[in-house]
Amino acid sequence: MKELHTLTAADLSAKIKNNDLDRDRVSGYFKERIARCDRDLKSFVSFFDPPLKGQGDSPLSGVPIAIKDNICVKGQEITCASRILKGHRAVYDATVISRLKQAGLVLTGTTNMDEFAFGSSTESSCYGSSRNPWDLSRVPGGSSGGSAAAVAGRLVPLALGSDTGGSIRQPASFCGVVGFKPTYGRISRFGLVAFGSSLDQIGPFTTNFKDCAYLLNILCGRDPADSTSAGEKVPDFSRSLVKDVKGLRIGLPGEYFQKGLDPEVNKAITETVNLFKDQGAKFQEISLPHTKYAVAAYYIVACSEASSNLQRFDGIKYGLRKEAKNLSDLYKETKGAGFGPEAKRRIFLGTYSLSSGYYDAYYLRALKVRTLIKQDFEQAFKEVDLILTPTAPTTAFKQGEKLDDPLSMYLSDIYTISANLAGVPGVSFPCGFDRNKLPIGAQFLGKPFDEETMIRAGFTYQSLTDHHQKIPEKLR
Repeated sequence: MKELHTLTAADLSAKIKNNDLDRDRVSGYFKERIARCDRDLKSFVSFFDPPLKGQGDSPLSGVPIAIKDNICVKGQEITCASRILKGHRAVYDATVISRLKQAGLVLTGTTNMDEFAFGSSTESSCYGSSRNPWDLSRVPGGSSGGSAAAVAGRLVPLALGSDTGGSIRQPASFCGVVGFKPTYGRISRFGLVAFGSSLDQIGPFTTNFKDCAYLLNILCGRDPADSTSAGEKVPDFSRSLVKDVKGLRIGLPGEYFQKGLDPEVNKAITETVNLFKDQGAKFQEISLPHTKYAVAAYYIVACSEASSNLQRFDGIKYGLRKEAKNLSDLYKETKGAGFGPEAKRRIFLGTYSLSSGYYDAYYLRALKVRTLIKQDFEQAFKEVDLILTPTAPTTAFKQGEKLDDPLSMYLSDIYTISANLAGVPGVSFPCGFDRNKLPIGAQFLGKPFDEETMIRAGFTYQSLTDHHQKIPEKLR
């Protein structure tokens, strides 16, 4: 029999149901693999001992899954990789956790991340940096870098992350896995610690589109506990697992193929385009003209919402508390000691943007730009069914390379943040490797609530290629 970590999640579950594998044996196998391999990757921050085994049946029942450290699991520590929340235990399950348990999945532990999801490299974590399984000297991306590294290293078959400006898709690109950000509202945010409430979306990491479709079936759906949860009917995404893109209209936005795009990334995307053309897909150039304003608009909106959301971490209700002579000093001492440099930077940026005299000049103007970006997508989708872009302008960069240059770090999300501003779904999938054997990711952006077309296109691609089946040499 194949090593269990080389099997897909769907295959593992099928073997458990057929009594070819024992559920406890599968759980124990991955627990041992995490203990042995994660000393180098540092993708996990906590382990559930024993693992939390859901009771229920689904095409993924019995399969281990890891959870990003900003999603509540009742009774387990949740820190968002920040000192200010060390020791805090969740008092309820996030909706996605309840659904995973009802579907019979096995929760293994929580994964590393950038503090409060502020970052693109998982280097701002209070637990230290996670590593890219393809090259330990490089970052796994962020902020969901721990989840991406864990799946890429086959420490678990599945993981959850969150995506506010690319925090699922960019690390998926850097680590060579599938990372899916559904339409805003498609998956409940109840139990996700808020960063930017109008941008955040939970989503899955998998090695392939089949597992992704099955996991989306479990996660998606209306939730009364989340006022932003959409009432759109949820299709059976597994019915989109068909090899057929004939006649599919795919747009290539000129704004995503300009200066700053690594030539090897560009080459891999071109080869991806040619493969789809051979299968009967039709391509056309499109324009998303307000893309050049996306980074500025995003960081004003996201930091403003973060500034508001992080006010709750004040040393009163939960987490770190620094004793002081008065309330004002309590706030200062607690937040000064609890928040890391990047969290403080974003709080300052957001508070400034929302302050009297600057609200109209920054925050209100950023919201207007956001509307224009959304309208760009609406116009584009009158002409095409999907948009294909690089996920990131480069492959994974070196640890520490961008720590002293926040703007450079922010620009690594340049191809992903527009989807969050517009609320459209996006998915990154591996489409090749560069000369350093580092994964390259391609990104599909879809119409709102049309995840099905993205899955169909991605499944077609993976039916014809083997990039997604490759495992880092030292982890095979």
